[in-house]
Amino acid sequence: MMMSNKGSTARTAAWTLSNLIKGPNHNAANELIRIDGAMDAILRHLRKADEELATEVAWVVVYLSALSHIATGILVKSAVVQLLVERLEASENLQLLIPALRSLGNLVAGDSHTTNAILVAGREITDNVLLVIIKCLKNEHRVLKKEAAWVLSNIAAGSLEHKQLIYASEATPLLLHLLSNSPFDIRKEVAYTLGNLCVTPSDGYGPPNIVLHHLVELVNRGCLPGFVTLVRSPDIEAAKLGLQFLELVMRGLPNGEGPKLVEREDGIDAMERFQFHENEELRNMANGLVDKYFGEDYGLDD
Repeated sequence: MMMSNKGSTARTAAWTLSNLIKGPNHNAANELIRIDGAMDAILRHLRKADEELATEVAWVVVYLSALSHIATGILVKSAVVQLLVERLEASENLQLLIPALRSLGNLVAGDSHTTNAILVAGREITDNVLLVIIKCLKNEHRVLKKEAAWVLSNIAAGSLEHKQLIYASEATPLLLHLLSNSPFDIRKEVAYTLGNLCVTPSDGYGPPNIVLHHLVELVNRGCLPGFVTLVRSPDIEAAKLGLQFLELVMRGLPNGEGPKLVEREDGIDAMERFQFHENEELRNMANGLVDKYFGEDYGLDD
């Protein structure tokens, strides 16, 4: 039915497929992507259909890419990424933009192998992917803005090359603005992105390695107060995210400037609120940072 040229029939079929894929049969996505003609129908409708049908088909791609590695592999090797980018470029319809962006996010920000295959510096598709994500980040609608920040945070968690792609793009000044001027859920997602731009995994069990140029520049451009505000948040995940960034600043900034900057932004006070906190991880993290960077010897070299 989804292969039908009749729009209403194809829309109903796509809606039904979405519900089957996210239903109780955990193997549904693997089975459906292998049905003869299913992939051709997805491509045809994303390429040529009206926005209403394209929206339903985009939701099919959302669930396929979220629930099946097999389906994701097949989708990535097809023209789906390019077609999603074209839809995101051309449309202002929020009902279409949300599933198209989420599909794109699932595909380009999944496992590192898939991301590396799609996002290659200098390729036109890479530039276009970033441009449509940035377009959505600029959108006034909260859900779309948050979705765009989520996609960027996942890409920024990848290779150094991907961090550099985002850092060098128009996304960075937008993210810095949103960190201080957006609702809490968006600020939190933005903070993940900015934090991910500043670290690469450690070789062993120690703390992550710091991408010093990114960290220094982001701090110089005013991101620190936004992270201190997160430390003060009652949200445990956000507070941990803020503490992790403060640790990067205090450990990484040259010439011992990190602790001074954190103190200047009332970071000590923000961390000390965890002195007797019920969450053991946050309590140990905050107390450890205060002891390490603001102990008896702090300020003696000034």
